[in-house]
Parts: sequence; C-alpha cells; structure tokens
Amino acid sequence: MTQVSGIWLEDRAAQTLLGALEAESYQAYFVGGCVRNALLGLPVKDLDVATSARPEVVIKLAKELGFKPVPTGLEHGTVTVVGKGSVLEVTTFRKDIETDGRHAVVAFSDRLEDDAARRDFRMNALYADRSGTVTDPTGGVADIEARKICFVGAPDQRIREDYLRIVRLFRFAAQLGFGAEGIDPLAAQAAARLSYGLRHVSIERQTSEILKLLGADELMATLSLMQEKGVLARILRGVSLPVLQRFVDFGESEPVARLAALLVFSGEMPLRLSKKEQRLFDALRSFAWSTQSGEELAYQTDALTARKAVFLRAALAGGVADVSGLEAAAEQHLPLAAKDLPHLSGKALGDALKHAERVWIASGFTLSKEQLLDEK
Repeated sequence: MTQVSGIWLEDRAAQTLLGALEAESYQAYFVGGCVRNALLGLPVKDLDVATSARPEVVIKLAKELGFKPVPTGLEHGTVTVVGKGSVLEVTTFRKDIETDGRHAVVAFSDRLEDDAARRDFRMNALYADRSGTVTDPTGGVADIEARKICFVGAPDQRIREDYLRIVRLFRFAAQLGFGAEGIDPLAAQAAARLSYGLRHVSIERQTSEILKLLGADELMATLSLMQEKGVLARILRGVSLPVLQRFVDFGESEPVARLAALLVFSGEMPLRLSKKEQRLFDALRSFAWSTQSGEELAYQTDALTARKAVFLRAALAGGVADVSGLEAAAEQHLPLAAKDLPHLSGKALGDALKHAERVWIASGFTLSKEQLLDEK
C-alpha cells in the first residue's frame, strides 16, 4: 500500500474538515497535484479535496467548524474553504454527462471511481486519506515510478473532452522534470492527431498553460516534440527554437522573456498577456532588433529587464553578452533639472531636458550639469 507524507498532510484546516466529513459518513480525500507532487518529492503548493459530500453539505460543515466557505464553482461542485490560514478547494465527486472539447456538463457522484475516470492523467487521479494512504484507481503510482505521463483511459476520448489537455500533456512533462521521453507515445500520437481541436480552446486558457510550460526546466526537448507533432504551430507561429535554446543557456527562466526569445522572428502575438507582461515582451523583442545600448535600457527601465534584453540580443546574434554595466546604469540620475533652466518653460523646457538626457546617455552618463548646460 502506497503512503504519502509531508507537512502539507498535517494541515490543520484540511485534517479538521476531512475528519468532519468522515464523521458524517462521507468519503473525503486529498486529490491530484498535492498527492502527485508528494510522491515525486516535489513541493506541494495547493491542497485539493475530493469528497462524496454535496456542496451544500461542505458549506454547512465548514461554517460549523468556523471556516469561511466561498461558493467559487457550485455548478461544478467546488467550494473554496478558508480557515486556520489555509485555502482548500473542495469538490464533490463528479462524472461527465456531456463534453464539447471546452466545457463539460457534470453530475455529482457518490463513487470515487467515477471521479477518477473523468480526470486527465493517471498521476492526477491519485487520492490520499487523512493518514496519507493512497487510493490509486487508474495506475498513477506506477506512472510516477516509471516517470511517464499517460491519459486516464483512451487518450482520444480524454482529449476530445477538453482539447487543452494536449498542451497540459507537454506542460506536465516539462514541469515535472520528465521531459519529452516521459510522454506516453500513445498520448503524443493522440495529441498530434487531434491538435486541430486547440482552435476551440480560449486564448486565455492557452496562454496560462504556455507560460507555465515556458517556465519549466525540461523545456527544450519538450518543445521540440511539440513542434515535431505539429502541436506548437497550432498555438505559436514563426517560432525559433535555436534562439530560445541560446537564451535559455544564458540562464534566463522567466516565462515571458522566454516567449520573447521564442517569437523573436514572429510578427504575431497569439496569446493574451497581461499589460505588465506585454510591456516586458515588447521591450525585449524591440531591443533585440535595435541599436540601443543595454545601459540605456537599464537606465530607462531597470537592470533586470535590461539583462534579459541583452541576453536576447546575444541569443539572436549568436554572440556573447556583456551585462557588467547594467546595475550601475540603472542607478543613474540625470544631473540636470527644470530648475537649472529657469529661462525656459512648456514645450521648450521639455525639449531641452530631453536633448540633454540624450547627450548625457550618449556620453556614458559622464557629463556633469555644467557640461550639459554648455552643451545646450
């Protein structure tokens, strides 16, 4: 019998809630990522609970325990329970009634087996009780031991239920450290065969998965397999794996920066980034094709952004990167201010300060206030 352990298993809120559900004769288990990661020796971040209790029962019990239940997804049987400093996602056992590749119509179930059968990968269909004893209805423990990612049941059926599972297949392989060789060949073949279905998946969901994938350690071989299977082109066009490889070799792991390297030749942005992410993406890709110095960019933004940009330009050119002066450049302040030009105002003042700043930057931040006034 397989056992899991870890501090997460001792979470007071989870132990209290699971105990209360069991006392009322309901089944209740930790499920999914927390169990999987514990078996892999990876950090456990989120605690998900699966139970035979209906949402209204979970809400009632949570209130009685002094917890705060939040009905975050009642139509899917999910209640977020907040208490004792913890956040638990508690979901009633479910079975699929109807799926269209994007959304599923579900019905509640009393059987753990029904709940396991609708999950994506066997290693995500693992359940652990309060003591850490694992219930494995689909063979997920064997997959973890073999470091393989396999779909629950028939790969084609699982993918047709939600085409985003194609991207999740590759993302988990990279994120969990399995790499391309950890993907079940039948799963990879099904992903290639059904990749056309990704057009049914929202841009937001695709973006979330791609950014998680790009932040993974085992990235390059996984992306190569995605490209080989025709999956990558369904999401991102005009990619450059060689540029990304050189960028990664510089030690850069930030997902949006890696995306800028991957799409450095592309004129498209098929994903939907946040405003902050889009600004970074645009700054890096613009710098890569410009003649601007890294020091100037560091002064205008910050040393970290400039470092990524310099590495991207070097990856594009296939050369070396000098980032030695970026920290100092980011700390520079123009020695000239509006009060030093009392005879000017409005647009004339703004133009004079901008000119002085350009001259000062071109000098390598060496000109003094007096020299800038003379220059003007």
